[in-house]
Amino acid sequence: MIVKDLYLDAIRFEESSLAHYIHHLLEEQKISLDDNISKIDFDQADHWKVAEMIENNVLSFHKVGIYSLKMNQKEFVFIFAESEQKAIKFYIETFRHAPLNCHEYSLDFEIVRGHGVISFREMRKEFIGFPVVVGYFERVGT
Repeated sequence: MIVKDLYLDAIRFEESSLAHYIHHLLEEQKISLDDNISKIDFDQADHWKVAEMIENNVLSFHKVGIYSLKMNQKEFVFIFAESEQKAIKFYIETFRHAPLNCHEYSLDFEIVRGHGVISFREMRKEFIGFPVVVGYFERVGT
């Protein structure tokens, strides 16, 4: 694998620390995008600079997760939000009562939608503002 592929994966999967480290090493010309990833030596990085880059969010990461909030014994709502606390706050503002619980799901979790399957990561691209309700689930049976 080359550095470019790892860098793009780090950005795509919102691995902020890894992406910022690679960005820093590229800026300092310690590596190039075409190098094999075996050339990456994190000891060559200025860890203070990278920490500052991460703190200042130089690469503009806006992490958004998917949360399942239990409405009652059988119904759940999925909400994209920046944190569990923001998902719960949005739920309370929207539904006027607290959820029974709240669990974060993996963005790579796939669900059936229509006649196909879609991951939450792909679904997130359909929205421009967060938090947002993205769907409901009803448990059937007991």
